[in-house]
Formats: sequence, C-alpha cells, structure tokens
Amino acid sequence: MRESTGSTRQRIQAVALELFTEQGYEKTSLREIAERLNVTKAALYYHFKSKDEIVNSFVEDRLQRMDELIDWARSQPATLATRRVLISRYADAMFATEQPSVMRFFEQNQTVLKSLSAGQQMRDRMLRLADQLCRGDDSPAAQLRAALTLFAVHSSWFAVRAPDITDDERKKIALEVADELLSKIGSDD
Repeated sequence: MRESTGSTRQRIQAVALELFTEQGYEKTSLREIAERLNVTKAALYYHFKSKDEIVNSFVEDRLQRMDELIDWARSQPATLATRRVLISRYADAMFATEQPSVMRFFEQNQTVLKSLSAGQQMRDRMLRLADQLCRGDDSPAAQLRAALTLFAVHSSWFAVRAPDITDDERKKIALEVADELLSKIGSDD
C-alpha cells in the first residue's frame, strides 16, 4: 500500500525538524533529509523545494494558533483574568503534540530564523500577542513584562534542566512564573 502524500509530507517535516535541531538548519542539507527518509531528492522536491519551505510549513500551524489567540484576546476585556486565560491557552498550544520540538528548533536556530520569512512572521505574532497581554497598560514595564511572560513559556524548554521533570510540571512552573509577571501589569506599583 502506498503512503499518502499528507503522511509523506508529515514525515519530511518530522525528520527535517529533528535534523535541524540536532545539526542546525545551516548544516542540514535536503540530501541528508532525503537519505534519512530513504526517499530520492526528487521525491523530497515534490513536497518541498527548499529548507525554507519546510520551516515555513511547520511554522504555519503555530502562526494560525497564535492568530486565533490574538483574535480571542481582542474580543475580551483587558483584565488580569483575560491575561491569565490567554497565557494558559498559549502554553496549552505550545506544549501540544510536536510543539516542543518546534520550540527547541527556534531556540537553537535563532540567527537563521531572523532572515527567514517564517522567523519574521513569528516575531510579528509574538509582539502582537505581547500587546494583548499588556492591553490597557502602555507602560514600558508592562510591555517588558508581557514579553517576558511569553518567554517564561518558551524558555521552560531549555532553562528548566531538571532531568526527570514532566511536561506538565514544566508547564506548571512556566505558568507560575508567567503569573508573577502578569499580576503586575495594570497595577499601580
């Protein structure tokens, strides 16, 4: 039985993500991805013409999730309760399925991502999400706290180095730190 096109595409994404994280984006070639998959370069090119296209493909889902969160937040009152739900939903999305691998890829390939459209789109969405976290408080301190709130979720993948920590424990710690920052946004301290 032949493998479906969607399944092949997902395998390519998974292997490319693994190699990009292990070796770095720049040191990974399309040939290596094809070899790891036991497919020809022509078969790989059928799905993706470049490494950039592969990166864009696994970033698209994340961008869509972020857009949905931003739209939801805009429709809510600018309160601490809304901020808490927003960061909790963001953490849920970032801790879902393959997202930890994508997070590690971003963390390990930041220099390259700055030049890719996917990286620029991610930066834009992160700033828009941070804007929603500090909506109603335009102070520089609130802007920084909002960005650090998002970073608390991201950095939990590489900053928390306890060997036996579960994803649920990691997420709980990230949200506790995020809440400490969120609780200061909009306050008169």
